[in-house]
Amino acid sequence: MTVERRLPTREEAWELVREYTTQPHLLRHMRAVEAAMRAYARRFGEDEELWGLVGLLHDFDYERYPTISSEGHPVVGSRILRERGYPEAVIRAILAHASEVTGVEPESLMEKALVAVDELTGFLVAVALVRPTKSILDVEVSSVKKKWKAKEFAAAVNRQEIERAAAALGVPLDEHIRIVLDAMKEIAAELGLERKPVQA
Repeated sequence: MTVERRLPTREEAWELVREYTTQPHLLRHMRAVEAAMRAYARRFGEDEELWGLVGLLHDFDYERYPTISSEGHPVVGSRILRERGYPEAVIRAILAHASEVTGVEPESLMEKALVAVDELTGFLVAVALVRPTKSILDVEVSSVKKKWKAKEFAAAVNRQEIERAAAALGVPLDEHIRIVLDAMKEIAAELGLERKPVQA
Protein backbone atom coordinates (compact mmCIF):
# COMPACT_ATOMS: atom_id res chain seq x y z
CA MET A 1 0.00 0.00 0.00
CA THR A 2 1.41 3.39 -1.00
CA VAL A 3 1.15 6.07 1.66
CA GLU A 4 0.23 9.54 0.44
CA ARG A 5 3.28 11.77 0.18
CA ARG A 6 2.36 14.71 2.36
CA LEU A 7 4.56 16.97 4.40
CA PRO A 8 4.19 15.84 8.02
CA THR A 9 3.74 18.30 10.84
CA ARG A 10 6.74 19.28 12.91
CA GLU A 11 5.20 17.40 15.85
CA GLU A 12 5.02 14.20 13.77
CA ALA A 13 8.62 14.64 12.65
CA TRP A 14 9.78 15.23 16.23
CA GLU A 15 7.97 12.07 17.35
CA LEU A 16 9.92 10.13 14.72
CA VAL A 17 13.18 11.70 15.89
CA ARG A 18 12.42 10.74 19.50
CA GLU A 19 11.45 7.21 18.45
CA TYR A 20 14.93 6.63 17.03
CA THR A 21 17.11 8.96 19.12
CA THR A 22 17.65 9.14 22.87
CA GLN A 23 21.07 10.82 23.18
CA PRO A 24 20.62 14.47 24.21
CA HIS A 25 23.58 15.74 22.17
CA LEU A 26 22.12 14.24 18.98
CA LEU A 27 18.70 15.73 19.72
CA ARG A 28 20.32 19.14 20.30
CA HIS A 29 22.27 18.81 17.05
CA MET A 30 19.10 18.13 15.06
CA ARG A 31 17.38 21.13 16.67
CA ALA A 32 20.38 23.34 15.82
CA VAL A 33 20.35 22.23 12.20
CA GLU A 34 16.58 22.73 12.05
CA ALA A 35 16.97 26.32 13.31
CA ALA A 36 19.73 27.02 10.79
CA MET A 37 17.70 25.55 7.93
CA ARG A 38 14.68 27.65 8.87
CA ALA A 39 16.90 30.75 8.89
CA TYR A 40 18.18 29.94 5.42
CA ALA A 41 14.66 29.28 4.12
CA ARG A 42 13.69 32.77 5.30
CA ARG A 43 16.78 34.26 3.67
CA PHE A 44 15.99 32.67 0.32
CA GLY A 45 12.21 33.10 0.51
CA GLU A 46 11.68 29.32 0.55
CA ASP A 47 9.32 26.97 2.44
CA GLU A 48 10.40 27.28 6.07
CA GLU A 49 8.42 24.23 7.21
CA LEU A 50 9.94 21.98 4.55
CA TRP A 51 13.48 23.20 5.14
CA GLY A 52 13.04 22.96 8.92
CA LEU A 53 11.84 19.37 8.69
CA VAL A 54 14.84 18.41 6.59
CA GLY A 55 17.12 19.86 9.26
CA LEU A 56 15.23 18.21 12.10
CA LEU A 57 15.17 14.78 10.46
CA HIS A 58 18.57 14.65 8.76
CA ASP A 59 20.25 12.51 11.46
CA PHE A 60 17.20 10.81 13.02
CA ASP A 61 18.56 7.31 12.26
CA TYR A 62 22.18 8.04 13.25
CA GLU A 63 22.02 6.69 16.81
CA ARG A 64 20.75 3.28 15.65
CA TYR A 65 22.74 3.17 12.41
CA PRO A 66 25.91 5.19 13.09
CA THR A 67 27.94 3.73 10.23
CA ILE A 68 27.72 6.01 7.21
CA SER A 69 27.33 3.39 4.50
CA SER A 70 24.93 1.80 2.03
CA GLU A 71 23.53 -0.22 4.95
CA GLY A 72 23.73 2.52 7.55
CA HIS A 73 23.05 6.24 7.99
CA PRO A 74 21.39 7.92 6.08
CA VAL A 75 20.38 5.16 3.66
CA VAL A 76 18.43 3.18 6.24
CA GLY A 77 16.77 6.38 7.44
CA SER A 78 15.71 7.24 3.91
CA ARG A 79 13.99 3.87 3.61
CA ILE A 80 12.13 4.45 6.86
CA LEU A 81 11.03 7.91 5.69
CA ARG A 82 9.84 6.49 2.38
CA GLU A 83 7.86 3.75 4.14
CA ARG A 84 6.23 6.37 6.32
CA GLY A 85 5.16 8.48 3.38
CA TYR A 86 7.60 11.37 3.63
CA PRO A 87 7.96 13.50 0.48
CA GLU A 88 10.81 12.67 -1.88
CA ALA A 89 12.19 16.22 -1.49
CA VAL A 90 12.89 15.49 2.20
CA ILE A 91 14.40 12.09 1.48
CA ARG A 92 16.61 13.33 -1.33
CA ALA A 93 17.96 16.22 0.75
CA ILE A 94 18.89 13.84 3.57
CA LEU A 95 20.60 11.45 1.14
CA ALA A 96 22.48 14.39 -0.41
CA HIS A 97 24.11 15.33 2.90
CA ALA A 98 26.15 12.10 2.66
CA SER A 99 26.77 12.05 -1.08
CA GLU A 100 30.03 10.13 -0.63
CA VAL A 101 28.02 6.99 0.20
CA THR A 102 24.62 7.70 -1.36
CA GLY A 103 25.78 9.06 -4.71
CA VAL A 104 23.11 11.77 -4.40
CA GLU A 105 24.80 15.11 -5.01
CA PRO A 106 23.29 18.26 -3.46
CA GLU A 107 21.60 20.20 -6.26
CA SER A 108 18.77 22.31 -4.87
CA LEU A 109 19.28 25.28 -2.57
CA MET A 110 17.77 23.25 0.28
CA GLU A 111 20.17 20.37 -0.28
CA LYS A 112 23.17 22.68 -0.47
CA ALA A 113 22.07 24.51 2.68
CA LEU A 114 21.87 21.26 4.67
CA VAL A 115 25.45 20.37 3.74
CA ALA A 116 26.58 23.90 4.57
CA VAL A 117 24.99 24.11 8.03
CA ASP A 118 25.34 20.52 9.30
CA GLU A 119 28.95 20.47 10.49
CA LEU A 120 29.05 24.21 11.15
CA THR A 121 26.50 23.85 13.96
CA GLY A 122 28.83 21.40 15.70
CA PHE A 123 31.77 23.74 15.28
CA LEU A 124 29.79 26.61 16.80
CA VAL A 125 28.86 24.44 19.79
CA ALA A 126 32.55 23.67 20.30
CA VAL A 127 33.40 27.39 20.18
CA ALA A 128 30.67 28.14 22.72
CA LEU A 129 31.84 25.45 25.13
CA VAL A 130 35.33 26.94 25.48
CA ARG A 131 33.88 30.32 26.49
CA PRO A 132 33.91 30.98 30.26
CA THR A 133 30.09 31.09 30.27
CA LYS A 134 29.79 28.10 27.88
CA SER A 135 27.12 30.14 26.10
CA ILE A 136 26.57 30.59 22.39
CA LEU A 137 25.14 34.01 23.26
CA ASP A 138 28.73 35.15 23.92
CA VAL A 139 30.10 33.86 20.61
CA GLU A 140 30.80 36.32 17.80
CA VAL A 141 31.77 35.71 14.19
CA SER A 142 35.27 37.06 14.92
CA SER A 143 35.84 34.46 17.66
CA VAL A 144 34.58 31.72 15.35
CA LYS A 145 37.04 32.83 12.65
CA LYS A 146 39.94 32.70 15.13
CA LYS A 147 39.08 29.10 16.01
CA TRP A 148 38.52 28.35 12.32
CA LYS A 149 42.21 29.07 11.64
CA ALA A 150 43.35 26.91 14.58
CA LYS A 151 43.41 23.55 12.80
CA GLU A 152 43.87 21.62 16.04
CA PHE A 153 40.58 23.02 17.38
CA ALA A 154 37.62 20.75 16.57
CA ALA A 155 39.94 19.03 14.12
CA ALA A 156 37.27 16.56 12.98
CA VAL A 157 35.20 19.36 11.42
CA ASN A 158 35.80 19.53 7.68
CA ARG A 159 36.24 23.26 7.22
CA GLN A 160 36.85 22.95 3.47
CA GLU A 161 33.53 21.17 2.99
CA ILE A 162 31.72 23.95 4.86
CA GLU A 163 33.53 26.61 2.81
CA ARG A 164 32.68 24.84 -0.46
CA ALA A 165 29.06 24.40 0.57
CA ALA A 166 28.69 28.06 1.56
CA ALA A 167 30.22 29.07 -1.78
CA ALA A 168 27.75 26.77 -3.57
CA LEU A 169 24.97 28.72 -1.85
CA GLY A 170 26.54 31.98 -2.98
CA VAL A 171 27.02 33.12 0.62
CA PRO A 172 30.37 34.47 1.90
CA LEU A 173 31.78 32.43 4.79
CA ASP A 174 31.45 35.22 7.38
CA GLU A 175 27.80 35.75 6.45
CA HIS A 176 27.19 32.01 6.52
CA ILE A 177 28.61 31.79 10.04
CA ARG A 178 26.48 34.77 11.11
CA ILE A 179 23.24 33.26 9.77
CA VAL A 180 23.79 29.92 11.52
CA LEU A 181 25.10 31.53 14.72
CA ASP A 182 22.12 33.88 15.00
CA ALA A 183 19.71 30.97 14.42
CA MET A 184 21.34 28.97 17.21
CA LYS A 185 21.34 31.95 19.57
CA GLU A 186 17.55 32.10 19.21
CA ILE A 187 17.27 28.61 20.75
CA ALA A 188 20.26 28.83 23.11
CA ALA A 189 18.33 27.43 26.08
CA GLU A 190 17.08 24.43 24.10
CA LEU A 191 20.66 23.73 23.05
CA GLY A 192 21.90 23.95 26.64
CA LEU A 193 24.04 26.92 25.61
CA GLU A 194 22.39 29.73 27.52
CA ARG A 195 24.53 31.78 29.91
CA LYS A 196 25.67 29.95 33.02
CA PRO A 197 27.31 31.49 36.10
CA VAL A 198 31.09 31.70 35.72
CA GLN A 199 32.86 29.59 38.34
CA ALA A 200 35.02 31.68 40.63
